[in-house]
Amino acid sequence: MPTRLRKVRKRRGSRTHGWGQIGQHRKHGAKGGRGFAGGHKHKWTWVIKYAPDHFGEKGFHPPTSRELKTINLDSISVIAEKLARTGSAKSEDGKIIVDLRALGYDKVVGKGRLTTPVKIIVKSWTPRAEEKVLASNSVMVAAE
Repeated sequence: MPTRLRKVRKRRGSRTHGWGQIGQHRKHGAKGGRGFAGGHKHKWTWVIKYAPDHFGEKGFHPPTSRELKTINLDSISVIAEKLARTGSAKSEDGKIIVDLRALGYDKVVGKGRLTTPVKIIVKSWTPRAEEKVLASNSVMVAAE
């Protein structure tokens, strides 16, 4: 703010410059801001001396566990049929290859049944899913 606009210029004879009775707007109050305002700026030397651990990260945060993204056998049948319809299906030994890693899935669970023979590439699967896949003349391959 320019000096010509300050109260000290405008109210030369008023003693309190519009701040009420004697002593108001002096001494303590909000000098330098309220609370920790200016902690990274004009109060930095105070922070270094009296509150050195105020800023920064503290403690240990354990890593979060990631849930596996699962898919059912009936959903795999839908994906295989869609690949066959669009003509983008790769096949091996008459079985459509469904790469679940590329689709973002980690595990196959055994709900539903397979309607077409497929070769499934996935990281893991349940024992029930493995039984149903082998019963439907399909193959499951472990992804790396």
